[in-house]
Formats: sequence, structure tokens, C-alpha cells
Amino acid sequence: MTVIIRDLRPDAPADLEGFARVRHLALPFILVTPDSLVHELTHLHPDAHYRPLVAVADEEVIGTAQVHLSHESTEPGQGNINVYVHPEHTRRGAGTLLVRAAEEHLAAHGATRLHSWVLDEPGNRAFAERHGYRASRSAHFLRLDLAGGALPPRQDPPPGVELRRGTDFADDPRPLFELDAETVADEPSDVDYEFTDYEAWLAETWRHPLFSPELTSVAVADGRPVAFTAARTDGGTRYGTAMTGTARAFRGRGLAKLAKNDSLHRARAAGYREAFTGNDTGNAPMIAINEWFGYEVCGTEVRHVRELG
Repeated sequence: MTVIIRDLRPDAPADLEGFARVRHLALPFILVTPDSLVHELTHLHPDAHYRPLVAVADEEVIGTAQVHLSHESTEPGQGNINVYVHPEHTRRGAGTLLVRAAEEHLAAHGATRLHSWVLDEPGNRAFAERHGYRASRSAHFLRLDLAGGALPPRQDPPPGVELRRGTDFADDPRPLFELDAETVADEPSDVDYEFTDYEAWLAETWRHPLFSPELTSVAVADGRPVAFTAARTDGGTRYGTAMTGTARAFRGRGLAKLAKNDSLHRARAAGYREAFTGNDTGNAPMIAINEWFGYEVCGTEVRHVRELG
């Protein structure tokens, strides 16, 4: 079987459906659709040098790689490679070919350190180590049975706080951008990020086809957003939270929990049956919140790093 590595073709339905299928089979905890793939390919910032790759055998997509630079990082040269191969087509060289092509692309654009999320399974970790990557931090995927599970009862906001929806900010999303930027800066990470490009955030986050402003919940105090849960859906029965956070001056008041509970209740009422989220294993406060909701760990990834040169 000959494996060919090439760029994902956004105008080819078979490519898009094949990429989404491989990602779902290898990583069923992440929401991805053909529309979301096209959007990311056409709207990610040029400085990311984003290049999704596919491994093709007998005209079937059997492997994928998402390849880009962390253009929002305060430290230049941070590259990202996330490779996933169809579970029925492993050990045929597709992963190695994808890694090689991805590394060459990032090195050509100035990458000096490469980061890759790897499923916490012996074969996957051994594959990363053989290619010169060392393990660092880890993160959990969590799942909640929205259809059959019991959510905590809804609570009224405390005095001075009101709950609003993302749609309420449609005319001016900038306050949500500013809150998102503040919370991302404090999120556990091995790369420091600084969100300063509002137009890029609009293109990559606010207008993303999976983003649901209707199911996004925002706690507002003193006339501005102070906590939020950003919701995504796959257009079917799966719901995910892309980010949940609170402004520094308002932490410790349960506002993130309030916003997330509101969003989950509305997602269930809208017919979504599964909820997914993710947490760095060192983010104890958010893990505790998700356990309170009834989320259970359904998978773990380990961040791996390789220095170039």
C-alpha cells in the first residue's frame, strides 16, 4: 500500500469528510466538521502558516495532521503538530510521513520548538518518543451525559450580576474578546499567549461555524462581562465548551459555575445529548467544577515537545 502525503483540499468533499472521520475515530472527544475545517483553513491568521495535511492510501484519507505556528505566542518559533491516524491503518508509515512533512514545513517558517498532543496510550507515546519528542504536561477530555444525567439545579445570579447570552453581544463582541484574552492569559500552558488582535479573534473564534452564541452564557456585573462559558456544537447532538473563565477581579464567587450551568441547561433543552470539555490536569479548580456537574474523564492527552536545531 502506497501512502501519499499532501495538503487538505478545501474544495474536495471527500478530503473534508475523510479528515473529519479520521479525527472523530481517533479523537471522539473533539468536535470537528467539514465546515469547521474549511473555516480554519481559510480564516486562520496568515502568521500561523496553517497547513492541514492528509495521508492518502487507495484514494482514502487514512491520516491527518494539523500544522501551524502559535502566532499569538509571546515567544516566537513555537510550532504545533497534531497527528492522528485511522485506527485501522496504524503501523503503515502514515504517521511518520505526516510528522516528517509537518516538521519540514514548520522549520521552513522559523519554528525552533515543536509541540504535539499525544494520546496517553503506550503505542502513541512510544511513537512520539521515537521521533524525538519528550513528554511534558497533560490534559483530560471529559464527557457528560446530557440526555440521561442529572444537572445541578439552576440558580439565580447573586445581587448585581445578570446572566446574558452570547447573542446579546452580536452588535459589539469586543467585551467578550477582552474577557477571553484575560482568561486565556491565565490558563495553564507551556506556551505564553497574548491575544491582542481583535479582528483575528472575530474570524477565528466568534465567526467559527461550530461556535454557538445562542448557547454561550455570560455573567455581567458593573456593566461588563465578568465570567463566561463559550459553547460549540456540531449541528447534531454534541455540545462542547471551548472555554470557561472569570475575570481576575471576580474570581472565587462561583460565577463561572453559574454561567456553565446556565449553558448546560439550555443545551439540554435544545436537544443536545452529549457535552464535552477539556482540562489541563493541573487545573484543579476547573476540574472540581466539572466533576460537580457530573463530567467524567473519557481520555487523556500528553503534550510532547521537541527542540529543533
